[in-house]
Amino acid sequence: MNYSPHADRYANSDLYKRCGRSGIKLSRLSIGLWHNFGTSSPWETQRELICGSFDRGITHFDLANNYGPPPGAAEENFGSILRSDLSAYRDELIISTKAGYLMWDGPYGDFGSRKYLISSLDQSLKRLGLDYVDIFYHHRPDPETPIEETMGALDYAVRSGRALYIALSNYNREQTEAALAELDRLGTPCLIHQPKYNMFHRAPEKDQLLDLLEEKGVGCIPFSPLAQGLLTNRYIDEIPSDSRIAKGSQFLSSNAVNEELRLKLRQLKEIADARGQSLAQFALAWVLRKSSITTVLIGCSKISQIDDNLQALKNTEFSSEEEAKIDSILE
Repeated sequence: MNYSPHADRYANSDLYKRCGRSGIKLSRLSIGLWHNFGTSSPWETQRELICGSFDRGITHFDLANNYGPPPGAAEENFGSILRSDLSAYRDELIISTKAGYLMWDGPYGDFGSRKYLISSLDQSLKRLGLDYVDIFYHHRPDPETPIEETMGALDYAVRSGRALYIALSNYNREQTEAALAELDRLGTPCLIHQPKYNMFHRAPEKDQLLDLLEEKGVGCIPFSPLAQGLLTNRYIDEIPSDSRIAKGSQFLSSNAVNEELRLKLRQLKEIADARGQSLAQFALAWVLRKSSITTVLIGCSKISQIDDNLQALKNTEFSSEEEAKIDSILE
């Protein structure tokens, strides 16, 4: 069955925001392929999610070399869907990938050496079936490799035509300052930064990373805005049998869901209800409230989740009273 995207997919101009001081605008919600796009998920479901996102005007799809499971599977599956349905629309898409975590055995398959980053990017391009990606990230800082080598590899990725833009992920403020200084020297700017940021994890706000990015004209795309699903209605009363926790997620423990957390969720839900938002919409809007935030990464397993999350964009303004209430709950 041939795919044709919705003709009105760009009807909502408010869905897009300029990324830092670059020429690129990104959809305010971006699709992360960390979960649900490996071999354990049906290909047709993945196709429905990716094409359905594009139908709704979402143009940015975020991958990494190790996304799956197994590692590499998400890139392979996305590449397959790209060839079968979206190849005619390649120039309407922003496709990003990353390298920085363990990908293959031996001393050259991890962290931030030039050897690893360029080899990994070449492997990613092969899995995706692409000549270039739009954005290539260093996925995490490397404490042992000189920053000059790592940033030099990112610079080379652009100059060699393998990537159009480069980016950072999981760098704190101090590490980001050092990386940006080196990239300035090389003449290849950083487009965007991807930190973990949500109501329960506010480090990028507290260490002034968000302020630095805004000052330097670098975009920001937080991951885990819903705290792996904790900032939804799902855990307020019990742990659902189909949840990540119940299925034994390595990133979420059942110990995280205690009565203290549930009390906070109930209090936050009261504010969300008063705003006419679900808890998930409320949590996404809270992240997007910051002027330094360009877009936010969402995961999905069904189209209804994407539609629900898009509703968060209708109100991303918070009053000082709401901010004070939220701070008192989270403290």
